[in-house]
Amino acid sequence: MLNANYLREQLVENGPYSALEHSLSTGSTNTDLVAAAHKGAAAWTVMLTEHQETGRGRMGRKFGAPAGSQLTLSFLIRPPHSALERIGTMALATGLALVDALRQGPLPGATVIGGKDTHAAEVGLKWPNDLLAGGRKLCGILAEAVDLGENPAVVIGLGLNTSMTVAELPVAHATSLELEGIPYERNELAVRVLLALHKRMTQWEANDPNLMDDYRAVCTSIGKDVRVILPGDEELLGRVLTVSDDGLLHVRDSQGEEHALAVGDVVHLRLQ
Repeated sequence: MLNANYLREQLVENGPYSALEHSLSTGSTNTDLVAAAHKGAAAWTVMLTEHQETGRGRMGRKFGAPAGSQLTLSFLIRPPHSALERIGTMALATGLALVDALRQGPLPGATVIGGKDTHAAEVGLKWPNDLLAGGRKLCGILAEAVDLGENPAVVIGLGLNTSMTVAELPVAHATSLELEGIPYERNELAVRVLLALHKRMTQWEANDPNLMDDYRAVCTSIGKDVRVILPGDEELLGRVLTVSDDGLLHVRDSQGEEHALAVGDVVHLRLQ
């Protein structure tokens, strides 16, 4: 179980977060933090839980996980109003932070599982922010707007699969740190993830020009042949050229036409 006192010491007393709450179980950390934000919770409030009973993903998808098998958390940002014009890249910055945290190297106290130790060197992002290891998804991310008016506020939640077994995975294309042989210790992992999130979201708020260059460096979709499932169940086949500074995926189809996409589910195609 996470050590809440240690996390507060590292992240609040000696770190950039304003408050940290930890629970054994809750319905949804996003739901809890959205409610707290409406009541005036400060920016950089974070909530963690051992068991999220009614986790949600994009498009209302439901996800569940056994207690203690994920790092499950949500945090609140109150960005400047000027940042809202770049809200499309906020999800990309969130995914980039997770790559930062996992690629940083072995965590203190981490145990190598099954004699294998990859140090997460191959972890990357499928556009826009699917955290992948070995082509399989490690984490779900969901951002929810609290207020996009004069006092913007957004809650971002994630569930990073840590100890899930094959039988516990929510979908066949998912994986976990233990299944990939990536060593971790849950408290140090939480600290590293949250510090990386603070760094990247602060860059996003400030419109740091380095942010998207760093994203492109770890986006495994670039250069890949893909099938993109678009709204209305339309499909686009082509090759990813790049991800532009505004977060759009640029795909060239077989006719040579370039498409700039803001939404779509990307499938990486394997060449035979």
